[in-house]
Amino acid sequence: MSDAKKSARLSADLSLLVVTAIWGATFVMVKGAVAEAGPLTFVGVRFVLAALGLAPLLFARRGQLSPGALASGASIGLLLFAGYAFQTAGLQFTSASKAGFITGLSVVLVPLLSALVLRQPPSWPSVAGVGLATSGLALLSLQDDVSLQTGDLLVLGCALSFALHILLVGRAAPRFDVLSLTGVQVLVAALLSGAGALAFEAPTVGQVEAILPAALFTGLFATVAAFYVQTHAQRFTSATHTALIFTMEPVFAGLFGYLLVGEQLDTRGLGGCALLLGGMLVGSVDRSWFTVQMVAIDQA
Repeated sequence: MSDAKKSARLSADLSLLVVTAIWGATFVMVKGAVAEAGPLTFVGVRFVLAALGLAPLLFARRGQLSPGALASGASIGLLLFAGYAFQTAGLQFTSASKAGFITGLSVVLVPLLSALVLRQPPSWPSVAGVGLATSGLALLSLQDDVSLQTGDLLVLGCALSFALHILLVGRAAPRFDVLSLTGVQVLVAALLSGAGALAFEAPTVGQVEAILPAALFTGLFATVAAFYVQTHAQRFTSATHTALIFTMEPVFAGLFGYLLVGEQLDTRGLGGCALLLGGMLVGSVDRSWFTVQMVAIDQA
């Protein structure tokens, strides 16, 4: 890998890590907001505000909206909505900790789907990183109850949707305008989640007003800015690598939970965070570096 490509990949990885930190920081805010209104209502308002923020920029770049960009952006937006919808439905029938673990299994599904669908097998460092990260998620999320319930299957649909979302972004990002892809996916997610909120939760004006500050922050920073950065960064890094970095979300959630509201992790949780960090670092080892090291060991 050339120095220029290494530099681009490092910048992409750091950008994705910042996105993950932003998502982790919003957990405390979202937890308070969904106590005031239904989860679909919050997601709907969040994406509607994000779409309104992107609308002027999307209009200015309307010349970049080719049929291919529209189709890819719509597919990505559908998967994004499906992820949130499955997760929201599943949380009604399973615990938050199990839902968090199953959602995090997207880190396992991404390399599997990359190999099966895109014919892009992951490197050995990535496989090792995925194993460590999955173990960390289990320590951080799972307790004594590991039985499989209906809600768990719904959340598994969420993990599959998010894994496909990462794969599709990685495939579309190098081919189309980044802002166009971001705008279309957010607009589609806004339409679907808004319709879902109206159909299943019938939100009141008072509920919308109560969640507006949190929805505005998450809409602009955790949606518009975050998905734009993700789409741009995935031009320079693999889908498996992206999924590994995203496993750091519960680590950042725990950190900000401690800093903002005093929540503390036990020894098990800290061990899970350490494994997640280790998985991300191991998965970041360059394939060419790993090959050189193995050759050196063979020759020793």
